[in-house]
Amino acid sequence: MGIASFLQRAKRFLLGAPRDLFDPKLFHRVSLVAFFAWVGLGADGISSSAYGPEEAYLALGEHTALAIFIAIATVITVFIITGSYARIIEKFPMGGGGYILAAKLLGQRAGVVSGSALVIDYVLTVTISVAAGVDAVYSFLPLGWQAYKFSSIAFVIILLIVLNLRGVKESVAILTPIFLAFVFCHIPLVLYTLLRHLPELPSLAATVSGDMSSAVGELGLFGVGVLLMRAYSMGAGTYTGIEAVCNAMGTLREPRVKTGKKALLYMALSLSFIAGGIILGYMLNGVQHVAGKTLNASLIEEVVGTLWEGRTKSVIVAFVLVTEATLLFVAAQTGFLGGPQVLSSMAVDSYMPHRFAHLSDRLVTKYGVYFMGIMAIVMLYITGGSVKYLVIMYSINVFLTFTVDQFGMVVHWLRSRRWEQQWKFGLGMNGVGFLLTASILSATVLIKFPEGGWLTLLITGAFIVLSFLIRRHYRNVEGYMRRLDELLTGLPPVTVPSEQEPVPRKDSPTAAIMVSGYNGMGMHVFFSVIRSFPGMFRNFVFLSAGVIDSSTFKGVEEIENLGEDLKNQLLQYVEFAKGHGYYAEARSEVGTDVITVVDHLAPEIAKDFPNITFFAGQLVFEEETFINRVLHNQTAFLAQRKLVFHGLPMIVMPVRVL
Repeated sequence: MGIASFLQRAKRFLLGAPRDLFDPKLFHRVSLVAFFAWVGLGADGISSSAYGPEEAYLALGEHTALAIFIAIATVITVFIITGSYARIIEKFPMGGGGYILAAKLLGQRAGVVSGSALVIDYVLTVTISVAAGVDAVYSFLPLGWQAYKFSSIAFVIILLIVLNLRGVKESVAILTPIFLAFVFCHIPLVLYTLLRHLPELPSLAATVSGDMSSAVGELGLFGVGVLLMRAYSMGAGTYTGIEAVCNAMGTLREPRVKTGKKALLYMALSLSFIAGGIILGYMLNGVQHVAGKTLNASLIEEVVGTLWEGRTKSVIVAFVLVTEATLLFVAAQTGFLGGPQVLSSMAVDSYMPHRFAHLSDRLVTKYGVYFMGIMAIVMLYITGGSVKYLVIMYSINVFLTFTVDQFGMVVHWLRSRRWEQQWKFGLGMNGVGFLLTASILSATVLIKFPEGGWLTLLITGAFIVLSFLIRRHYRNVEGYMRRLDELLTGLPPVTVPSEQEPVPRKDSPTAAIMVSGYNGMGMHVFFSVIRSFPGMFRNFVFLSAGVIDSSTFKGVEEIENLGEDLKNQLLQYVEFAKGHGYYAEARSEVGTDVITVVDHLAPEIAKDFPNITFFAGQLVFEEETFINRVLHNQTAFLAQRKLVFHGLPMIVMPVRVL
């Protein structure tokens, strides 16, 4: 008990106290306003300015003056993608992102493809953000420290897992000062960089013209086009995170559409200014690659060096790079916010293990958080923490999701043109978005496939196949459970006259049966108890937990409806048992975890019925495999273990899956 008590206290210290599900202000407290949405979700987009512009600029080789075209294209692309996602928010205000959108507009298969790409995208968001952040820190540390970089990345990922288990709003609020420090450092530096070179605009135009002529003479007009397209596609990581608001609409405060659009506007303005300004800054300052340093580090040293020297310069450069690094850690937050949301939506449709839809007592999809963190560490191991390699993997999945989303909206506008007044505007926005993102996706796959793009396609493809296999398994089990329901819940009721109804004898043997609702499995356990212990039990108590998961966590009223519906289902057990001459009653409670509810209800029932034995059904497969244990919870065995420490007997009744 001492160890268990210590672990409980440690958990509460790290993760916080459980939430009150019936607090009328609960949803107001856990949701995000536009500003915090910009911080928690927009950080991914803004932080991509730490690696996206660098990859685009380096891809130009010696023709750095052409960077001005990449900067202009970057700003235009940001606003086109942002505008098209604003239309998606209007049509899908509850969120779910690419998975729900594609599933509803293009069919379940397209939804699984988009959802799988999005999950891997979010995993890579965590890995690349943390890896790039650590790179920024190590840019001003001695080269000998590079050996500790890999373990530093892993440590930060683990820290973010713990932080996100505390809750969405808490994690964002803690990271807000970091986000603001980055913005207030980088915007003035970008402005100073551009304004300092304003008198050089006439000579800049001549430089760009000369570099263009030189490039055409060297590569030909077509070759220059290929060079620009390659640089543009190599910088595709710059646009990652724009879709995050759409995917995590469920975490935003009402009115969600208005809040989401505000967050998108903040994101578009900040990202386009910082990313475009950094690309121009590289060009204007003639920044070159230096071993052990990012281009941003070199640019910041150059700009700060024009204002301060010596120790002051070193301190300011270090501070700016630390804000950049820590913002990248904030950006990893997007993966922990969006990834579990997508996994949860897929789990509700049985394409992922159902436990991904479960909430913790902090109302966090904890299994999704664990999955994102563990997979990020796996990706870290596969790539060795190389930002260059991660960018290649990352951008393909991002633009696969972008393209599917935009195509789905194009289909929507064409289908609804007869009743949607603004269908032409919507079609124009999403049509341009589709052509743009599809072009970038095609170019990215062609260019980056041999450089590592094949790996992300392989991983995403494997995830898609796994999703369909999980769905097939659940469908087979659901078919068996449906037949069990038809056999047992369709039994004709037997009515005993009210004057003959048995009265409870508190000291008589009592069977408490754990059920998940009125279904064939619960009835199967009831009949199994009667058959296995003939004449022993005359009292029956049916107990159940109304589990709040991501699909039902929509408001206090929804939670109350869940509790009422559960009571009505348990009443059917009670009436059936009474109809056969047994005394019966029901106990239920709404919560986020079955075991927690059982731990609360069981001792109370045992006080009323001292001579009690608990029963629960557990699915048993002919071949018990690791997959079966992952896809089906072991609730009965966990409850049995919990009740043992209360001194209460419990028997698990096997239910064979044929």
